[in-house]
Amino acid sequence: MLEKVKEVLDQIRPSLQADGGDVELVEVTPDNIVKVRLQGACKGCPMSQMTLKMGIEKLLKKHIPEVASVESV
Repeated sequence: MLEKVKEVLDQIRPSLQADGGDVELVEVTPDNIVKVRLQGACKGCPMSQMTLKMGIEKLLKKHIPEVASVESV
């Protein structure tokens, strides 16, 4: 599952980088919670929670239904 998550994040990454941000995969827990670290402009952006839930989490769940949720650490 870790490799699948990395592949999907690689699809998202160019959009984040275009706005000066990025995302780093920290871990996938045994209960399928994906933990990521937002970087660059995303780190302090007031819209980062929206990006996390409506962007990253939505796309991950679409491609990998086993994903329970995505959390920022």
